[in-house]
Parts: sequence; structure tokens; C-alpha cells
Amino acid sequence: MSGYSNNRFYVALVHHPVVDKNGQTIASAVTNLDLHDIARVCRTYGVKGYYIITPLEDQRVLVNRILSHWMTGAGGTYNPKRRQALDLVRVCGSFGEMRDDLHRTYGKPPKTVATTARRNMGTLTYDRLRSMLNESTAPVVLALGTAWGLSPAFMAEADYILDPLVGSGDYNHLSVRSAVSIMLDRLLGQGNCRMR
Repeated sequence: MSGYSNNRFYVALVHHPVVDKNGQTIASAVTNLDLHDIARVCRTYGVKGYYIITPLEDQRVLVNRILSHWMTGAGGTYNPKRRQALDLVRVCGSFGEMRDDLHRTYGKPPKTVATTARRNMGTLTYDRLRSMLNESTAPVVLALGTAWGLSPAFMAEADYILDPLVGSGDYNHLSVRSAVSIMLDRLLGQGNCRMR
């Protein structure tokens, strides 16, 4: 059971618009590991849903083929726990499409919380976001970028930017799977939440 009272919290893994190592805006490829591992951590911490955002049709076909194997194919029978996790996954062609989907569901647009590894960019603390999850009547989406992170244009349109994760040294290049696991534990883990 999650430690917050308002289950309108979503995770979105954004594959466009993101930047490459040269700062150019690109669409990145979906990876099987991100699909499975982030779905598992979302299910573990009671997240309402997990959106994969990609404008590339071949990538959406790939995601749906993987989901079909684990949801209705032999994979679901072989590993029901994986099926439970992947049941959270939805695929959208754009972040705007996802926003529209949540707006229809809840009658109000979601609040977008962008994430970054860049220091000195955060505007929202984990404590404040935890409070928002309990207080907000609108859905809240934690948006994570693939490749080298969310584009500047995406960041500028977000409602909030979450404080970045900071390690103990200069190296700062976590996988998105590791980053979302740490973030969800800080936000929803029983050691960090006021249990109700």
C-alpha cells in the first residue's frame, strides 16, 4: 500500500522531445529494460499509471508487441507478477496526447513535474511534492527524459522542476531506471511518507 492518500500520480517516460549529448533535440529509442523495470517500480510504489511517450510509430508497435506478450501471451502465464506491473503501461504519441487523456479522465489537466540531472535547476523539493500528492485534486505527472534528458522547450512548459538527485562526487549520469527508483522511494517509500 502506498503512503499517500491521493492516487492520481503518474510517471511518464519521455522519448521526445529529449536531447542528445550535443544538445540537439531528438526522439530516442524505447528500451525493453526501461519498459519492464520502471513498470515494476511503479507497481511497487503504488503509482496509478506509467506512460511511454514516443512519436515514432515503429517504437509504439514494438512496445505494444512486448506488452501483448506479457499481458495476453505466454509471458503473462509464465510470470503473472510481470503482467501486473506491465498492466500500468500506456503508450502515447506525444506528451500532449497523454495530458489530454488525463484531462478527460479527471476533468482537469495534470500538473507536470519535470526532472533533470542538471544541478541548480530544481524548483520543487521532494517534501513539497509529497504534500502536493496528498493535496492536489488534479493528476500529477512525474516526467523523466531518456537520452540526455528532457529538452529545454519541454522544461520551460512544465509546471515544476523537481530538485535533481545529487550523488557524493562529480559523476552524475544515472540510468533513468535507477533515477526513477530513487525518486519514487523518496516520494512514496514508507520511510518518507506520513502513513494514513
